[in-house]
Amino acid sequence: MAGKFSRSLALAQASWSVVRADKELLLLPFMSVLALLLLIGSFVVPAAALGAFSPASAGGEPGPALMLGTLVFYVLGYFIAIFFNTALVGAAMARMDGGNPTLGDGLAIAWSRAGRILGYAVIAATVGLLLRAVEERVGWVGQLVVKVIGVAWTVATFLVVPVLVTRDVGPIDAVKESASLLRETWGENLIGTTGLAIVFGVAYIAVLLAGGAGVFVGVRGGLPVLAIASVVLGVVALVGLSALQATMQGVYSAALYRYATNPAQPVQGFNPDLMQLAFQPKG
Repeated sequence: MAGKFSRSLALAQASWSVVRADKELLLLPFMSVLALLLLIGSFVVPAAALGAFSPASAGGEPGPALMLGTLVFYVLGYFIAIFFNTALVGAAMARMDGGNPTLGDGLAIAWSRAGRILGYAVIAATVGLLLRAVEERVGWVGQLVVKVIGVAWTVATFLVVPVLVTRDVGPIDAVKESASLLRETWGENLIGTTGLAIVFGVAYIAVLLAGGAGVFVGVRGGLPVLAIASVVLGVVALVGLSALQATMQGVYSAALYRYATNPAQPVQGFNPDLMQLAFQPKG
């Protein structure tokens, strides 16, 4: 376990080296969140005005219009998330090729693939809604099975965005290629992904503990300014960590795809030995 954790830290540091060279990449997760908030507002405000959240409508079965609206909302939400992730991965790959990409370069890459992104968003939203619908109608054993299927789908589509960035293929072929790459070159449970989760999990806990301590001291000591400042700074820190994690996750998926498709070519910023341990062919 100690060896795996040290490799996780090394992979996180390698991802950070790419982010540090292109700090503009950090703006993409913030832009994604802002776009999602605007999307939510554009749906929630009209729905509330039409009484969709009234007690009278809460207990009834959803009508066709509501179901269609939900599907459209999911598709647009997935499109926004995938679009900005594609911009991030595209810019990261340009950096790994020795380029100096700008924020506009990443967005241009995503925009040029908007049609394919929309197609994949439809697939991902449909799968997500189907799994959710099934989970709500089965017992706990069925829910467990659905969650396992959901995890399998997430793993199988882990490299879809890098495929969309580098290959001239449609969304269905991108899903197939992502699943094929992972099936043929499965390593230590994609240790880089879990490693980033561990690193940031520790950071999240540290922020929550520090913020909670500040609030506790402020409340007990009659220092409301300290309590309020602790909450504000804690929220800012959590949002910043979330953006950094999303950025580094995108960078790692780009590096992982590069190594999976061409192991002989070094990935700039990533130690080849670490990449081999994280994503090695099945023996």
